[in-house]
Amino acid sequence: MPAPKDLIAPADARGCVSQHGERPNFDGDLAPPGEHDIWRLGETGVHWRHVTGRNLMQPMFSNRAAAGRLLAEKLAHYSGQPGLIVLALPRGGVPVAAEVAHALQAPLDVLVVRKLGAPFNPEFALGAVASGGYRVLNARALTTFSVKPAAIEAVSAREEKELHRREQTYRHGRPALDLHGRLVILIDDGIATGSTMRAAVAAARDARAGLIVVATPVAARESFMELRPSVRGFVTLGLPRDFGSVGEYYEDFAAVSDAEVRHHLDHAWQESIAMVSGSA
Repeated sequence: MPAPKDLIAPADARGCVSQHGERPNFDGDLAPPGEHDIWRLGETGVHWRHVTGRNLMQPMFSNRAAAGRLLAEKLAHYSGQPGLIVLALPRGGVPVAAEVAHALQAPLDVLVVRKLGAPFNPEFALGAVASGGYRVLNARALTTFSVKPAAIEAVSAREEKELHRREQTYRHGRPALDLHGRLVILIDDGIATGSTMRAAVAAARDARAGLIVVATPVAARESFMELRPSVRGFVTLGLPRDFGSVGEYYEDFAAVSDAEVRHHLDHAWQESIAMVSGSA
């Protein structure tokens, strides 16, 4: 197996600016005012609620599908764009992306990315691996926790094996969509450390995607600041000040199964065939 193409995430991105040179604005639509304001998005819009601690926070979304429908509204201006493709980061990003692809009448595929969990806590991301042999490493985490190179290689080998298994399972032998010159919207159900999305962006760029847009229902501010300069656009419904974990922003955050991923991809594939047949 060829050596992974490592990308080292910056240890501190507080000075990051957007690709147009302006600093991100965390007021208005992006985040509510006040250090402890948390908000809830219902099916009909945004409802502000002031709380004094994260343990009192109410979820923003009822489930991933509801979050996807809300996100699709923010992405509506991409509908009808030539070469548009929606790429989901499985498994959690697939139900979100399926709603977006349906609303925008765009093809749906997956870009498989696997988190590199820390030996002391598998839920804590030290980095990620993505299709195409890309690996993103979190420099801050590696330094803070003195993670040995051998431990990283062991976790990487395990996750790369699972990555290949999922690619074969999800597509039923169908080839990956060609990204060359296309407008690609990368979608996950939330972005915490940003490691998986950075790996996905690198893989899409290596596949010669024309323009890359990152979209997610909720993201950590630090990850927004790190990712925003590297993509054409970053669309999110919320940038909380005290992020926590992605699951905290959903009432229903049940694990997504391989069968559910296959169902969404098969349905999207059938919709794409129907659209092509209808336009012929």
